[in-house]
Amino acid sequence: MAKDKYSAVWVSHSSICDFLRCPRLYYLNNVYKDPQTGHKIKVSSPPLSLGQAVHEVIESLSVLPVENRFQQSLITTYDEVWKKVSGSRGGFADEEVEASYKERGKVMLQRVMEHPGPLKNLAVKINMDLPYYWLSEEDNIILCGKIDWLEYMQETDSVHIIDFKTGKTDEDGDSLQLPIYYLITSNCQKRTVAKASYWYIARNDELTTVELPDMQEAHERVYKIAKDIKLARQLDRFKCPQGNGCRFCKPLEVIVQGKATFVGVDDFGQDTYILGTEALDPSLDSVVH
Repeated sequence: MAKDKYSAVWVSHSSICDFLRCPRLYYLNNVYKDPQTGHKIKVSSPPLSLGQAVHEVIESLSVLPVENRFQQSLITTYDEVWKKVSGSRGGFADEEVEASYKERGKVMLQRVMEHPGPLKNLAVKINMDLPYYWLSEEDNIILCGKIDWLEYMQETDSVHIIDFKTGKTDEDGDSLQLPIYYLITSNCQKRTVAKASYWYIARNDELTTVELPDMQEAHERVYKIAKDIKLARQLDRFKCPQGNGCRFCKPLEVIVQGKATFVGVDDFGQDTYILGTEALDPSLDSVVH
């Protein structure tokens, strides 16, 4: 089959996670569009809004010269970025709840300013708005995703993958996030990957280094799931394993049923909604892709 990125099936860490949790969740997050607006839909919640704001502030540093990155307080930048998620748009029930979450973000950014670690070193930027490559030309599947930070390792002319974590829990050892980022980084820029780390900035001053996956094994794991996703799309088969809706797909089902509150369109053109507290599963809210 000839390469055609417009007809290809695009997969990413977040979409693969959706599919593994619940095919119906995958459909509602990645395929479904509101028939009235033509937009995709999403649920807004305080932890996700917090993660979005903190990530945006830190990631904006990578395009600045090393000597200019901390000339301005990150808190000043954060106050501006926070306006995008303030109020109901960020899923905050009231000003007190919002203030609590916003303060958590300030503590994280203060930690980064006091212990910048790799952020004071040179960084590599992949020259693509959304890094992607052909996972399989034959099957017309593309793997894509943005990596939080690539530190340039000057002595070895290599890169260090860094992913910032704003949630309270550690990334699972079986997570596909690192294998996917490893594949994308290796295929979307010329330097080898020397190491990879998570930075749990809510509680740690230092990075947590993780073992690099085997390249071939990473490819095979991701490719297998990507083919399952492609087949589900071909058959239009996206059933919830629990039949009437699980904790993963129910929040988005509430939107489809017209029982959620619309709060605006986000920067990516998605219709954003908030739910009543009874419809939210707190255990899902700390996930930031």
